[in-house]
Amino acid sequence: MSRRPGERSRRYDKSEPAALGDVISQLFALRGYGRTQGNKQLENSWAEVVGSDISEQTKVMGLKNGVLQIGVSNSALISELSAFLKPEFLEKFQTDYSHLKIKDIKFKLRGSLSK
Repeated sequence: MSRRPGERSRRYDKSEPAALGDVISQLFALRGYGRTQGNKQLENSWAEVVGSDISEQTKVMGLKNGVLQIGVSNSALISELSAFLKPEFLEKFQTDYSHLKIKDIKFKLRGSLSK
């Protein structure tokens, strides 16, 4: 098929342009701004559930597939959290913070925790 002089070779998308709000939402998601806000909410919830003594020795590492990942400063505290306090904390999250949809809590040793 031959083109006429001045005729463009590409076809352009003739659909409506995307709404500015949708474009900005996609940009925020790509840049990770929403994740930062979500992590702050998790950190605040963790501190409220466990109290200041434990929260000073731990750090929220993230939430993946409903499992709250917590970094812990020493192995003795991991043992205490896993064996004795985890069921209590999990119950508090599931009742008071059900919107976070936390199914489990995993503790990982992290020697130096910078918050």
